[in-house]
Formats: sequence, C-alpha cells, structure tokens
Amino acid sequence: MEPLRIHSNLLNGILEILKESFSSKIYAHRIIENQLKSKKKWGSRDRAFVAKHSYEMIRWWRLLWFLKGEESSLSKDKLNELFEVYRSWAIEETLSTPKDLSIGIAQSYAPWFDKIAEKELGKEWVSISQALNQEANVILRANTLKTTKDELLKILSAEGIESRETQISAEAIVLKKRKNLKNLTSFKSGLFEIQDGGSQLIPNFLNPVEGDKIIDCCSGAGGKALSLAAKINNRGEILCIDTNRKKLKELESRANRAGVTCIKTLHYKDKKDLQKISNWSSKLLLDVPCSGTGVIRRDVDIKWKLNSKILADTIQLQQEILDTYSSLLKPGGILIYATCSILPSENEDQIYKFLNRNKTVFELQEQKRLSPVNKDSDGYYVAVLKKIKD
Repeated sequence: MEPLRIHSNLLNGILEILKESFSSKIYAHRIIENQLKSKKKWGSRDRAFVAKHSYEMIRWWRLLWFLKGEESSLSKDKLNELFEVYRSWAIEETLSTPKDLSIGIAQSYAPWFDKIAEKELGKEWVSISQALNQEANVILRANTLKTTKDELLKILSAEGIESRETQISAEAIVLKKRKNLKNLTSFKSGLFEIQDGGSQLIPNFLNPVEGDKIIDCCSGAGGKALSLAAKINNRGEILCIDTNRKKLKELESRANRAGVTCIKTLHYKDKKDLQKISNWSSKLLLDVPCSGTGVIRRDVDIKWKLNSKILADTIQLQQEILDTYSSLLKPGGILIYATCSILPSENEDQIYKFLNRNKTVFELQEQKRLSPVNKDSDGYYVAVLKKIKD
C-alpha cells in the first residue's frame, strides 16, 4: 500500500490539539472546535480528518506509546514520531497490536483507572472497556411537542440526513452518518434534540404525567428536563436547579427553541435557595455530577483527565447532594438518582450508603444499569427511591 500523504498543516493541527489536550484542563471537543474555527481555509474533508484522528490518538494514547516503546512526551518531535506509529497502526494497518496485553494497555486506560474498574466490575470490565472505545452513535430525540418520530424521519430524509429507528427509546433516532445538524431547519425549529439513547430513558423512571411538579436538581443544560417537558405535554411545572448560571441560560435558550413553556430555572448559590421549595414536589430527579466514565467514547480524554482524587471528591459531592436535595421531597414522593458512570462506587454503593443513613425515611424500589455494550446507549445507572416519611 502506498503511504498516505498528509499535508503538513493538517498534521501540525493534530499535534497542536494533542499538546493542548494533555497539558490543560480543557476537554478535547472544545480544543478541536477552537482549532477548526481558527483554520478558515480548511475544507470539510480537512476538518473531518483532523477531528477524527485527534480523537483517535487521544483515545489510544497509552497503547500508542506502548507500541512506540517510549514514555509519553509532548515535544513536537516526539508527537510527530507518535503520529507515524498511529499512521502505521490505525490508518495503513501495517502495525498490529501484540496479543496477550493487559486490558489497560490493549484498550488504553490509565493504570490506576484500569485497576479500579477491574476491581469494581470484575469480568464485565473486559466487554465494557472495549465498548467505550467504539465510536459513539449520534442519536436524536424527537420533540413530541412539535412532531413525531415518524414525521421527523421523513423531514430528516428530505434534508438529506440518513437516519434509522432504534428500540432504545420511543423517541430515539440514530444517524447513519455523522453530520453537522445545527444548520438544519428542523433543528432550528426545535423538532429534535441531540441526546444519547440511554439518557432519553432516564426521565421515564419518574413516570411523568400531566400536572406534575418536578424538580431537576442538577439540570445542567437541561437535556432530561426538556424530555420531561415533552412527556408531560407542557402541562405541569419543572424547576431546574444548577450551580452553573451559564448552563441554565443555555437551557432557557434550548427550551425556547423546543417550545417548552413549563420550565423555570433556579441558580443555586447556597442552601437558603432551597427553603422555599421544600415539600413542593413529589418527583425529584438527581442526575448528579459524576466521573463521566460511562460516556468515555464521547469524551475520550476523560480517560486521562480523571484521577483518583477527582473521583474521591466526586463521590463525596454525590453524597452531599443526595443528603441535601432528598429533604425537599414530599412524603410518598419519588427520587431518581442517576449517573453516567460505570463504577459501582458512584452507583449502587452510593445508594446503599444513603439508605443506611435513612433507614426509616427512604426505600429502594428499583435500580438499573444501562451498559455501553449497547451501541445506542452510553453507560448509566438509575435508582428509584421512595420517600416513606419526613
């Protein structure tokens, strides 16, 4: 096979992305987005090439350095040499992966995380570690306030977007090819949101119906809140709380585009902000901050930016959020605890400890893991708790 010729400015773009990704706290998708914005002369193929191979080199970082036989380095010369290893291994396929490597090296995970994942997940870690290295599907949620899934499939087809149904969720549609969707009339008109299939399932555990008063306690930019709004047909009240004002502003913009009128936002500063809404709701969604290990295939540098201290701090924060927000719920109400983590220490263990602290107040009704081995879902955990009394 004739070696692939790569223009030097594209290669330099990839190397710049790698250096910034591994030397800063900024996530790769932002770095790549900024890089592509700054390269006005690059065509669509150039942009796709740089994005794809930057992501893949980050994904396989540990394995690539193993194949090179050196410790990792961010010098331009060493990164250039690493790209040649990557080219031989991934693009030209003239270099193969040795057999009988450990999961941590073969699937390219940080040693500390590989050890924890194997300890907590056992044999499941083998299939999950592989699944998290597959490219994520792009999944849409049809906004049933404005359209149906069948109608949206037809509209997307007319806009030149190839898509298919999936059984993961009643409103879910999977793209057959990755496309930039944000310039589509259907997107600007609020006919759909981009949302993973597993994420679409989580609001169902609240059993939302018209007239509900629901609190979304860590709403972020509101993907699940928008789904809840559609499920209650805009007839009810959804209060979205978050510590990040910027994300709440984004939620308000998304709600406006989606035709959602039942959402209000609350910027959380301290516990005094919650006093007025105690016993206001009988349905509470706690989609808590987590390690994000269930969505590694979308945010590949979680592999390298996460560390044991961040994980420990996150587990502590989850406990504090559970204790703080669970007190808001009316007796008889339902609390949904959800993460996008694959680790039991953030999931089942967290819930069992909470129940141990609240033996006579809450009971566990259901818990479920959504595995990233299913191509149409990332890794999630959901627990359904009922409040027995104050």
